[in-house]
Amino acid sequence: MRDYFSAITDDSDESGVDITPMLDVVFIMLIFFIVTATFINEAGIDVDKPEAATAVVQEKASILVAIDATDQVWINRRPVDLRSVRSIIERLHAENPKGTVVIQADRESRNDTLVRVMDASRRAGVYNIALAAYAL
Repeated sequence: MRDYFSAITDDSDESGVDITPMLDVVFIMLIFFIVTATFINEAGIDVDKPEAATAVVQEKASILVAIDATDQVWINRRPVDLRSVRSIIERLHAENPKGTVVIQADRESRNDTLVRVMDASRRAGVYNIALAAYAL
């Protein structure tokens, strides 16, 4: 009788489901999605951009600069002083030399601020500058 109960309560015989292959597949899918994901750059604020009939999508827009309605300049979701725009663009351009500068200027912002940001971009060595607009 003792042998019968010991065979029933023997813990050495597992009857569970092996989930190791499933975890391997999930891990491989996670790596795939991380590698193939595209990351969207944003300047950090919502800007009321003007409309343009000839607007074209920029493929390699790596440096986004936003100018809000109060002429505050934003780069990487942070407000920056207009005097430091050149050094920030130089640093970002060194990280991605083939990228372009896209300026998202609010329609209520002053033209003077836009020209000063463009001038700072050119002084930083970036001559490929685009202005963001909504396509008609």
